[in-house]
Amino acid sequence: MPDLFPGLGAGTGMVILFFLLMALRVPVAFALGLSAIHAMWQIGFGLELAGDLIAAGVTKFSLLAIPFFILAGTLMGTTGIAERMIRFFRVLIGSTPGGMGVVGTVVCLFWGAVSGSGPASVAAIGPMIVKGMEEDGYSRAYAAGLVCTGAALSIVIPPSIGLVIYGVIAETSISQLFIAAIIPGLFMGLMMLATLPFARREGPATSPALDALSPMPHAALPYGRRLWLSFREAFWGLLTPLVILGGIYSGIFTPTEAALVATVYALGVGALAYRSLTLRGLYEALANAAASSAVVMLVVAYAGLFGWVVNVEDLIGSYSGALLGLSGNEWVILLVIMVVLLVAGMFMDPVTVMFISLPIFLPVMREMGWDPVWFGVVVMVNLAIGLFTPPVGINLYVAANVTRLSIERIARGALPFLIASLLGLAAIAALPALSLTLLGMLR
Repeated sequence: MPDLFPGLGAGTGMVILFFLLMALRVPVAFALGLSAIHAMWQIGFGLELAGDLIAAGVTKFSLLAIPFFILAGTLMGTTGIAERMIRFFRVLIGSTPGGMGVVGTVVCLFWGAVSGSGPASVAAIGPMIVKGMEEDGYSRAYAAGLVCTGAALSIVIPPSIGLVIYGVIAETSISQLFIAAIIPGLFMGLMMLATLPFARREGPATSPALDALSPMPHAALPYGRRLWLSFREAFWGLLTPLVILGGIYSGIFTPTEAALVATVYALGVGALAYRSLTLRGLYEALANAAASSAVVMLVVAYAGLFGWVVNVEDLIGSYSGALLGLSGNEWVILLVIMVVLLVAGMFMDPVTVMFISLPIFLPVMREMGWDPVWFGVVVMVNLAIGLFTPPVGINLYVAANVTRLSIERIARGALPFLIASLLGLAAIAALPALSLTLLGMLR
């Protein structure tokens, strides 16, 4: 195999080849694998280890949480939990001006504690929220932008697949990461709510119907009765985050075991409580979860090869040393890291960004004496913003598919939320107490 980048070294050539393959629209997992195998061939040894490295990359107990959390979120969408939750919050907030914008934000945050995946959240709750916000006077593009932003917080709000992967790579307690992410996730939600009064309205100040999303047989009942009935219908769905997160924080089960509990709980709610789970629905949920899990785990597998070359070629030492040499000011270094993460998140999914960048950034984090839990939250917020930032924000593409709008229109609709999110990110990075106070209280 010829050396495609003579004189640059196998490691640097691997990184360049990876980005070239990405530019040619080669799938991320295969771009990782092909560039790593090329580098291993140039090194002259280690190619026979490829199978062992791939197996070692995926045979980690903590990674079992990923397919089960994805399956749990898929099942909860299939069984109608999302629709019941939106209906409850719609009745709770009532016909206040712009109420559906608040409902959309709250449901996005709540659903983040169910699915753990940004694109999955857009697909599950996006159509219902966009429809309701349109009827409440918001533009379709603005509503889609809100959904993209709120769903992106799914990788911040625990249980988060992104935090699971960060915990594996950084060898940091996933339970502590989940606790630390609660307040920052809610804070980012408040920043979203702050943009609602400035939204340009295109219709009536109040919704024409409290139950525009899904007509209810008790829509004509008094408010108190209607609220109780909608709460009763949504009860098992509203209980989901308490079951998952309460079990983790109380020590009943680990985050990995919580993923299995969430799956069993979703099956129980769908089959017994709501009786909305059919064999066809179960098959579709299993198939969708398997496809989504395969994409993530394939990236994880080939990232093992990529990481092996990074270690052998000492790219970590050279790149992190160069980063530390930029400035002696830790805030300048943190700003550089955040900019790199934001830009990378515009072009790649969070899992890929973490596997490529964290081996370089973690030594810098240790050298600076930063708390790994706080740093993990900052990384997740950065990557969440990347999910709805052009040109390759994954949430934008999913939203375009479900709303039939162009990427450009949705990106313009998401601009106010992007500005608010960047301000929120700055606050979380500058004030570690936002991430660490709750963790300190529970220790």
